[in-house]
Amino acid sequence: MTSRWPTALDESLSTIDLYESHQERKYYDSRANLYAIIMATEHLERAYAQDCVSNEEYTIECNKLISQFKIAEKALQNETTESFMRTFQMDCPRAANRLLKMGVPESLRSSGGNDNDVVAVKKTTADLITAMDTVRLGQVEVDALSPVLQDLRNSLAQHPGTPKDWGPLRKVENWLVKLNSMRAYDSIDANDSRQLVFDLESAYEEFDQYLKTKG
Repeated sequence: MTSRWPTALDESLSTIDLYESHQERKYYDSRANLYAIIMATEHLERAYAQDCVSNEEYTIECNKLISQFKIAEKALQNETTESFMRTFQMDCPRAANRLLKMGVPESLRSSGGNDNDVVAVKKTTADLITAMDTVRLGQVEVDALSPVLQDLRNSLAQHPGTPKDWGPLRKVENWLVKLNSMRAYDSIDANDSRQLVFDLESAYEEFDQYLKTKG
C-alpha cells in the first residue's frame, strides 16, 4: 500500500526559488551579510565586556567587522542601517553603538598614549582591512580599487620613523601606478587579484611588526 503523503524524493514536487535573478540573489546575499556582521559585532562586544577575549584579539576582530560593515552598508537601497535593524527586530545595542556611533574598537578609545597616534593606527588598520575585503568581495574594477588604495597610501604615509622604502607603502604605491595606467572601467584579472590580496596581507603583517617595534 502506497502512502498518500508525498515523500522527500517526490520529483513531482516543484522547488521554491528564493530569488528569480542574479540581481535579486545579490540583493539578498548582501542583506544577509550585513545581518551577520551586526550579529557578530554584538557577540564580540559582549565577549569583550565579560573579559572573554583578549585586547589584541578584540581589536583585530573589531577592526575587521567595522571595515566589513562600511562595505556592506553601501549595499542597502533606500534604507538606513537603523531601519534595517528595526525591520528584522535586531536587538543589538552594543553593535549599533560600535558600528554607527563610535566607529573604533573600545580598546583603542580607552588606550593611553598620544591621541593622534591612536587615531592614525586605527585608520591605517581599518584601511588595510577595507582594501583586502574590497578585493575579496570581487570589487576589482579600477574605479573601485583606486580610491581605497589611495586612502590606504595616505594612511601609511602618516606614520613617522619608517624606512624610505618601507614595504607596505611601496607595495601600495606600486599598485596605484599599475591602476593609473588602466581605464576606470577596466578590472584586474584573477591572478592580479590574488597577488593584490597577498601584497595587502603582507603589508598588514609588516605594519603590525612596525607597531610592535614602536611600542
